[in-house]
Amino acid sequence: MQYTTLPQLDEQVSKICLGTMTWAQQNTEAEAHAQMDMALSEGVNFWDTAEMYPSPPDKDKQGDTERYIGTWFAKTQQRDKVILASKMSPMSFLRDGKTRFNAEQISSAIDSNLERLQTDYIDIYQLHWPERQANFFGQRGYDADMAAQSLEDLTPFLETIQALNNEIKKGRIRAYGLSNDTAWGLMRYLWEADKNGLIAPLTVQNPYSLLNRLYEVGMAEIAHRENVGLLAYSPLGFGVLSGKYLDGKRPAGARLTMYDRFSRYINEQAIAATAEYANIAADAGLDMAQMALAFVNSRPFVTSNIIGATTLTQLKSNIDSIDLTLTDDVLDAIEAVHTRQPNPSP
Repeated sequence: MQYTTLPQLDEQVSKICLGTMTWAQQNTEAEAHAQMDMALSEGVNFWDTAEMYPSPPDKDKQGDTERYIGTWFAKTQQRDKVILASKMSPMSFLRDGKTRFNAEQISSAIDSNLERLQTDYIDIYQLHWPERQANFFGQRGYDADMAAQSLEDLTPFLETIQALNNEIKKGRIRAYGLSNDTAWGLMRYLWEADKNGLIAPLTVQNPYSLLNRLYEVGMAEIAHRENVGLLAYSPLGFGVLSGKYLDGKRPAGARLTMYDRFSRYINEQAIAATAEYANIAADAGLDMAQMALAFVNSRPFVTSNIIGATTLTQLKSNIDSIDLTLTDDVLDAIEAVHTRQPNPSP
């Protein structure tokens, strides 16, 4: 395994992060425990979850993913070997709709996170997506509704930062990060923290893959200049970059077979690009999924690559991508596809 240093925490985190959002939808508690056992044995010491998981959201199952992690901690007594990230989500069915990023509601959310996780601290606590409307989750451009929204109707950035800093002082979280945020949003948090002498965000968790390299436009420079690492999610485009959906295939039990809400990963342009990436992998004698993950692993602005799996075989293969170094010929071929089919799955 390869590791990256988290500067605020002075911790080494694995370049591969264990994603958990399928647990309780596509994976049982026993299967989740087996994944955690394997991940830790392979040197994956960084795990990511959220209060709203599993995904897709389900009010009746909400929090079960964190509960599975909590029962694993209780069973194994290995909480100290894991760098754990979780999230607060502004989703209306959580906490009776009390999901603003203010001190009261952040504290309430963390109370519940800690109870489910059976721990007394979370290493990185993330804001799952902004309170404000922004162009995330497949939205392109910046539309009139986004422009019309007044920041006066939202929790002030400084109030959110102060609340998270207070949680750090209490020892309930060790650092905080953003997720699904924009270049403006990240810079506003950084500016407010610096102006007021407060701890700034440590990470940002945004999508990044061969099908969505929009992070490179603006955000990557911020990551470099401001030392805010990317936690890359959906590095396989919900499994599309394994090639299993090519030629119209819909494997039984596969995520995009079960749920149609993630159609942005299988639009016409995404499938065309995926077919070209499959040809590159075949010509180079590479496993396609490992090639896609190795590309993400190689980016200098990526702190950790969040992989997910529904089977131990998939998990082991995904973890093993850390040992793959792509040749210049493969990287040049990837770049040529990206030029022809840029960012089909934002």
